[in-house]
Amino acid sequence: MTGAKKFYPDFAPRFASLLAALSPGRYAVIGHARPDGDCIGSQVALARALRASGREVVCVNTDPVPRRLQFCVGDTPFFRAAALPAGDWTALYVDCADLARAGDRLAARFPAPLASLDHHLSNPGFATYNFVDTGSAAACEILAGLLLDAGLPVDATAAQALYTGISTDTGQFRFHSTSRRTFVLAAGLLERGADPAAASAELYERETAGKLQLLQRFLASFKLECGGRVCVGVLPAGTYEATGTNPEDTEGMVDYARGIDGVDIGVLIEERADGIKASLRGKNPGLRLDRVAAQFNGGGHACAAGLNVKGATLATFRAQLTAALSAQIAAVDAAKKTS
Repeated sequence: MTGAKKFYPDFAPRFASLLAALSPGRYAVIGHARPDGDCIGSQVALARALRASGREVVCVNTDPVPRRLQFCVGDTPFFRAAALPAGDWTALYVDCADLARAGDRLAARFPAPLASLDHHLSNPGFATYNFVDTGSAAACEILAGLLLDAGLPVDATAAQALYTGISTDTGQFRFHSTSRRTFVLAAGLLERGADPAAASAELYERETAGKLQLLQRFLASFKLECGGRVCVGVLPAGTYEATGTNPEDTEGMVDYARGIDGVDIGVLIEERADGIKASLRGKNPGLRLDRVAAQFNGGGHACAAGLNVKGATLATFRAQLTAALSAQIAAVDAAKKTS
């Protein structure tokens, strides 16, 4: 990008300082629990860019790489948290709003990371070098821009990983966060080897029979709340066992609830042995779903947020979440009337 306008001019000097601070040591690129496309994509690309300069770099997650995302990993080394070799590793966090998102084991082992690269509204800047831009559609968008601005290598595997992360976090370029920069960077990744058709085939055309049964049960559970403006779907305890699926099979499922005409917020509630996990998806950024999730120690984006409540049951939590959503909708509506 020498002589050209940079994608992230405010970050460029800080990113150059980070690169200068990277000694020939060992680095762990850490992503969040239950990794999605943006998480895996940014891990792969950052690890490959740093490994190209001769550094020892691995990717580390609490949970395994999901089946549908393994195509974009290539030969990038991934470790589960419990399997990371002992010794001194410097942590670089991607797509994590805070330390807790990586899981208890990694948060405890790496409480003072060198860098954090993220786009969540709730990220407080918990590393020495922070690259947090809430206006970016994905962590992969930020990383793609930083790598191109710095003139660092982006091989075909990294380009595919970055494209995958951008595509999934924008809902295939449909969400409000999609910008001109998003498309320009995506085009640059295609020039470097990303294959949109291959990514789409891996992501959306390899469903299992169990996943479709899971979806069928989720759709059958739909109930409209808050005057029809919220659609809640649930997966009660035992659903995964009954369908031969696992939590990664819920990826993108909440969008069916949001996609109903007249619905502003779609909700997926999973009942697990240790509590509740809920995903919130909205059509209007003004609804600030991250604030609703924060009431349950969760977080995320204005239109996409999540939360986990240990020890909660479906019967009690559903009523609490519906009340919180109702109050948020009422507050937003009232603010519009007075503005």
